[in-house]
Amino acid sequence: MAEFLQLFVNGLAVGCIYGLVALGFVLIYKAGEVVNFAQGELVMLGAFVAFTFVVQFGLNYWVGLALAIVVMATFGGLLEMIVVRRIIGQPQFSTVMLTIGFGVVMRSGAAMVWGPETRSLPTPFDAATFRFGGVVLSAVYLSILATTAILGLILFGFFRFSRIGIAMQAASQNQLAAYCMGIPVKRVLSGVWALSAAVATIAGVMLAPINLIDTNLGAVGLKAFAAAVIGGFGSIPGAVLGGILIGLIDLFSGVYLPQGFKDIASYIVLLIVLVVRPQGLFGSVGRKKV
Repeated sequence: MAEFLQLFVNGLAVGCIYGLVALGFVLIYKAGEVVNFAQGELVMLGAFVAFTFVVQFGLNYWVGLALAIVVMATFGGLLEMIVVRRIIGQPQFSTVMLTIGFGVVMRSGAAMVWGPETRSLPTPFDAATFRFGGVVLSAVYLSILATTAILGLILFGFFRFSRIGIAMQAASQNQLAAYCMGIPVKRVLSGVWALSAAVATIAGVMLAPINLIDTNLGAVGLKAFAAAVIGGFGSIPGAVLGGILIGLIDLFSGVYLPQGFKDIASYIVLLIVLVVRPQGLFGSVGRKKV
């Protein structure tokens, strides 16, 4: 039972990170019906930027994290304004290839700037641990759980009560109608990309103590994409819950299933969900009149 609880807590923490990355996918898709396949690279780049401020510049951890979020939010907004906006109205395949190509560029650029070496990002939670019965809880994992819960509540309140959040929801439902109602759709879309990049940075910083930082950190985007699809690509709560499900599947399959199942178990679940419920566990079926 102690081993089960330990795996559950660890899987829950890793799943929360997947959920935050999946949240970035969902935010951009809800706003502009664009799937950003460079979301994982934004996680990697955000972690490297935080590493630069905290380790290389020697800033306080919280100051470095705040600066990294600001820098990456600015980068995400400019990415939408300068690159993505140019192909609005083009076939979806063009957007997919653009984001994949830009992800490759970001990964190569990070290798040129920071090198291929693996880096570590020290946090205020590294040394602290808590023991409850036979379960050892690392402060790092507890901070991940707390951050995900707080960030989820903040985003819920943002989209539910703030004018900007309501404008983002309106733009996601019908951009033309939102524009006719006086909503600055272009600025809203840039704000969504900025918000997505900021969330990706937080996810990258939380993932750094677990996986360390290198140019392959962006591979987390594949698991997060699966989490977004399982949860329902248009559902914000579904993205987080889908990430938690993927994290638990990874941890338990690696321990209780034969060797090799850990790498494919989450994708098997993804295929089952797509066959049984194509819109995802928490998604809704959309219909458009032509």
